[in-house]
Amino acid sequence: MEKNIEISLLFDFYGQLLKEGQQKAVAMYYNDDLSLAEISDQLGITRQGVRDSIKRAEKTLYSFEEKLALLKRFKQTEKGLLEIEDSAKELLNGYDKNKVQKIIDTAKSLHE
Repeated sequence: MEKNIEISLLFDFYGQLLKEGQQKAVAMYYNDDLSLAEISDQLGITRQGVRDSIKRAEKTLYSFEEKLALLKRFKQTEKGLLEIEDSAKELLNGYDKNKVQKIIDTAKSLHE
């Protein structure tokens, strides 16, 4: 996954756990696509300070994910739901005991 997208997703899950300054810097950098200089002007800190804040926030976001795995679980759930949807569509074309069992197994895996 592209780093910018991954950080944005991690920020969606864990952003509220970051310090306020880090929240602002990450949101401006990744979500608003502002440069370090633009963020520096808005926050009233140096460009290097912005960079350091963003790098610390990234490290913290990855640490949260390593411990809590919410993004990983979200991706697994999303994948499982797509598999269930595909299997259900296949069922519309004709009843198949194996397809039904696949739906049941996928649904069970999502709540384990």
